[in-house]
Amino acid sequence: MPGQSLLQRILGQTGLYAAIACYVIFALLPIYWTIKISVTPQDLLYSEGIKLWPSRMTLANYTSVLKATDFPRYFLNSFLVSVTTAVIVTVVASFAGYALSRFRFRGKALVSLVLLLTQTFPLVMVIPPIYRIMGQLGLTDNLYGLIIIYTAFNIAFATFLMQSFLDGVPKDLEEAAMIDGCTRFEALRRVIMPLTLPGMGATVAFVFTAAWSELLFALMLINSESQKTFSVGLLTFVSKFAVDWGQMMAASVMALIPVCLFFMFLQRYLVTGLTAGAVKG
Repeated sequence: MPGQSLLQRILGQTGLYAAIACYVIFALLPIYWTIKISVTPQDLLYSEGIKLWPSRMTLANYTSVLKATDFPRYFLNSFLVSVTTAVIVTVVASFAGYALSRFRFRGKALVSLVLLLTQTFPLVMVIPPIYRIMGQLGLTDNLYGLIIIYTAFNIAFATFLMQSFLDGVPKDLEEAAMIDGCTRFEALRRVIMPLTLPGMGATVAFVFTAAWSELLFALMLINSESQKTFSVGLLTFVSKFAVDWGQMMAASVMALIPVCLFFMFLQRYLVTGLTAGAVKG
């Protein structure tokens, strides 16, 4: 019946939007609560109980974080480490993924297996040897050591990610470019890489986020205040007998800003490049 089919469509659309709304609320609730606590005065944190919004707001937590703590230095350290790691990993993974996608060579399956196995080891298991190696190389308590560690632990997944995108680009395109006079590297740079912008954008976003939020290695390798990243710096708001929730949440909100801006910038390339590799048969 036409009436029943219309009713089913309405119910289906309503159920779909309700499910999406529930998911969005579930995903954004922690961020909302973080913002709410960050603008709540210290004397109202425990006296008001659970409320959707504080009866009085303040920006004192933000000013205290910026003026009375070393959070700006932590923020800058995290930004430098994350951006550098993301760029290095994306460049190396692009070439490695291209090699695995386009070439046949002896030991290719073994290389892929070894890369895959590196993702199966628990991080706690490799901390002692890594700390000893980094100490002997003089790479503890500096940002270069973190960049090396983050690059090493993200390169395998990034390589598989780029390989999957490169597998979706037809070989005919680069073969046509080479017939027209391009070398393999020129075909890679002019034809293949522009078509893999979605993959490169996804790789950069993944690696940047992983390096930005990483805590274990940063806590293990960094000791001095001037070299701490923001994830380690957040622990300074935790004392032996109390936790400064207001300042911690204010610092967390400020740490979300560059990540959001980063994804807003990359979204343009992700969306515009999604159909760049489409080829008519």
